[in-house]
Amino acid sequence: MAATAAATIGFPQAYLEGKEVKETSSLVTELCRHFYTQGWVSGTGGSITMKVHDDSIPKPDQLIIMSPSGVQKERMQPEDMYILSPNGSIISAPSPKPYPNKPPKCTDCAPLFMKAYEMRNAGAVIHSHGMESCLVTMLNPQAKEFRITHMEMIKGIQGHGYYDELVVPIIENTAYENELTDSLTKAIEAYPKATAVLVRNHGVYIWGDSWIHAKTQAECYHYLFDAAIKLHQLGLDAAKPDHGPIQRHVHSQNHISTKLSVKSRVKDSQNQTEPPRRCIVLDIEGTTTPITFVTDVLFPYARENVGKHLNLTYDTAETQEDIKLLRSQVEDDLRQGLAGAVPIPHADEGKDKVIAAVVSNVEAMIKADRKITALKELQGHIWRTGFECNELKSVVFEDVAEALEKWHSSGIKVYIYSSGSRLAQRLLFGNTNYGDLRKYLSGFFDTTIGNKKENKSYKEITETLGVEDPSEILFVTDVYQEATAAKAAGLEAIISIRPGNASLPENHGFKTVTSFSQI
Repeated sequence: MAATAAATIGFPQAYLEGKEVKETSSLVTELCRHFYTQGWVSGTGGSITMKVHDDSIPKPDQLIIMSPSGVQKERMQPEDMYILSPNGSIISAPSPKPYPNKPPKCTDCAPLFMKAYEMRNAGAVIHSHGMESCLVTMLNPQAKEFRITHMEMIKGIQGHGYYDELVVPIIENTAYENELTDSLTKAIEAYPKATAVLVRNHGVYIWGDSWIHAKTQAECYHYLFDAAIKLHQLGLDAAKPDHGPIQRHVHSQNHISTKLSVKSRVKDSQNQTEPPRRCIVLDIEGTTTPITFVTDVLFPYARENVGKHLNLTYDTAETQEDIKLLRSQVEDDLRQGLAGAVPIPHADEGKDKVIAAVVSNVEAMIKADRKITALKELQGHIWRTGFECNELKSVVFEDVAEALEKWHSSGIKVYIYSSGSRLAQRLLFGNTNYGDLRKYLSGFFDTTIGNKKENKSYKEITETLGVEDPSEILFVTDVYQEATAAKAAGLEAIISIRPGNASLPENHGFKTVTSFSQI
């Protein structure tokens, strides 16, 4: 390779020719050949890039290896790679090859790849021209999103589970790939949970924390795209939890009555006009579930079993990640001088000391009813064991199951937004006194999307659900401040009045219900 700017960037020539760079270049070559067999990079189309993993260099400062443009991917060699600096400037370019090979050229995808590196701290990015990723954007030429739910392979996408709805933004194609940079940037900003962006009639960009993560997700995305196409061919909607029939514009009486019940403005019990609804978002505690079940059953169970859970699962990656999250949270708490926070030692100080410190912090957090992700993740894992052992059975109000079934059958998508982790939410609705209710739910939101008392959280939910008019989303909660935040974001909000719920301010201005049958 011909060095062009190594000295000025701060990477000596010896490093460019070193083990880490060579291994990464060989890996990109190997993956290009593999993806060629998948049909993702045929005809020299598509591209792969990844960072040079080097433990001695922070991830944002690592070099970038990028496959070139116009090269037969299945015949590519490690010496064909471009080496880029962390800011995207070319450090080393491949030497020209004789005719009929074209002169080397850095891919037009480079600016788009750099956006994933900059905005998502990616470790690798894959650009596929796979047929599935192209056709799936043509199923609905007006759609700005691809949506699918209740498919096993969704679990392979970062931050998603079987019951979640996977949403991938779709941007419009342009004549030249580098012209897509602005629209891809906007899509990444608008969909902070997304790890892919589809380009209509073109393909898909997919990124991950590492090459393994990016490859895994690419395989899962292509599977899901293919599944959605085949479901569509069968007349089924991939975005419906039961993958029911696609709603078409037919003039049957049943269609007309269903459409009116969902989309028309109707009179409620107080003779007020209600807006049309596409989605309903529900709180849990005090809305679907008695507060006492959370305070008198779930919290005590987590508090009493945290030590046992940590001892049994201490060496698992999941528990180590839970401890890592809690340690980071406690460090912040200590800096702020919060009562009850005690330092959590690192692993080399011994398992018993680590567990004792975690237990102490968890007890203090539960007592203070902290709404923080680190605590909620650990609680969810403890509750999972309780449900699996039949030591726990969740409770919902008697009107909840019937309402969920009614809304689901009417075509209204129902989501949960709770301070509890998504795992905890799925456990609760999967193990209720009325059976498994998850089949009526389209997805789950927790505090990773934002604080429930901040209106930006509800704006984020609106963006994620792909609803242009936020008033088409109804949010039901027992907390006045949450209803206020949702209303400020443009959502319709109703306050749930249940036994044991906190009293509301006078003249609060919100419609209230004592049963979901009133909605």
